[in-house]
Amino acid sequence: MQSLLEPPPEVLAFLVLKKFVYLEALVVLALVRSVAAHGAARLAAIAALLIAAVGVAAQLGPSVLGLYQGPVYRSSLALGNAGAGLALPLLASLPLWLSAVLPGRRWPLIDGLHAVLFAALLLLWWLGG
Repeated sequence: MQSLLEPPPEVLAFLVLKKFVYLEALVVLALVRSVAAHGAARLAAIAALLIAAVGVAAQLGPSVLGLYQGPVYRSSLALGNAGAGLALPLLASLPLWLSAVLPGRRWPLIDGLHAVLFAALLLLWWLGG
């Protein structure tokens, strides 16, 4: 039996992935897709890029700027914690998944990397829950 102050490694890995890796990696993947694709796939990738960038700003911005109170802090905290912290990563992934099936997509390696990242998030969530 582990204590509350000593969580299992899969819970720690999930928290690190969700908080510091997932959205940042999604920004990179969406940026590459938005440069490489054209047409509808590019528009979906730009939407994913914007959502992921807003998510990164909401999670990391207040602490970087030293904001620990006020409406900006409360809004970013609410945005980052929506849906137990999974709403933002899943919402940002949706347009990138959509860009994989829309006409104009290029570089299917982006979809493979996104699938691995998404599968890791879901697997760690399942193991940690």
